[in-house]
Amino acid sequence: MTSYYKPLQYIVPPEDDGMLLRTVLQQRMGISRKLLSRLKMTEQGILLNGERRYIDVKVRAGDRVEARMEVETSDDILPQPIPLDILYEDEELLVLNKEAGRIVHPTHGHYTETLANGVVHYWLEKGERFRFRPVHRLDQETSGVLAVAKNAYVHQQISEQMQTTGLKKEYVALVHGVLALDEGTVDAPIDRDPLSPHLRIVTDTGYPSVTHYRVERRFRNATWVRLWLETGRTHQIRVHMKHLGHPLFGDKLYGLEESEEPSTSVFIGRHALHAAVLGLTHPISRKWMEFHAPLPSDIQQCLDRLESNE
Repeated sequence: MTSYYKPLQYIVPPEDDGMLLRTVLQQRMGISRKLLSRLKMTEQGILLNGERRYIDVKVRAGDRVEARMEVETSDDILPQPIPLDILYEDEELLVLNKEAGRIVHPTHGHYTETLANGVVHYWLEKGERFRFRPVHRLDQETSGVLAVAKNAYVHQQISEQMQTTGLKKEYVALVHGVLALDEGTVDAPIDRDPLSPHLRIVTDTGYPSVTHYRVERRFRNATWVRLWLETGRTHQIRVHMKHLGHPLFGDKLYGLEESEEPSTSVFIGRHALHAAVLGLTHPISRKWMEFHAPLPSDIQQCLDRLESNE
């Protein structure tokens, strides 16, 4: 027997009387064309007043439209008891504070001990079944706020916010050198490095990439900065800060060579980047929500050391 998540519902108002069911689903309920195709193929995916109907019928004021998604699972992910720092959770959304060093999703050579393994185990312990759908990714060494959608509709809605800059992604980072400007914008296209495909570089033929920054504190040979992303390219902040001549502390891919390291007496075992704030419009309640992840101890220790050296 097919199981479904809690349905999305819409009561047709007088001004939508006579509208096509298809239009209600797409324009009023925000269901994408891709998700609509999936719902059409589901036995009880689209209901009008409790009955399955073709989407080209007209609706009447007071009608109840329901979109019902089948329960999906991540059976390919091994459940493992991994500590989770949960910032928020409801029926549609899980927001976590990811620790540095934790891979988000199983990849080639890393099938266990990922955030996904821990989340799937956590859900099963609660008797719940969802597919692991991170709304965005954080590099393995980046700590901070990460949102996980519990169904395809929520994932689609938040993904669209990312595409229209409706999502707020705020980071903090410790970079080498002293930034001259108090604030600025890096508008520099990014693409793969043809010589090292696992790396990214600034190139005129790359994809549009925009990062805004503001100086929070200047030290003798370092700067504490806050950054906002307009786009979400792989390694974007790390690449853009290197492009400015101010790579992140501890960055093994885009950082300074040992011979270039200034005398700061500060060491961190990973790149000093933290996803501090995530803001979004909740896909169901339509309310603006902001989630904050406290600064991890390793970065705080770096700041304290720099402060003591002043």
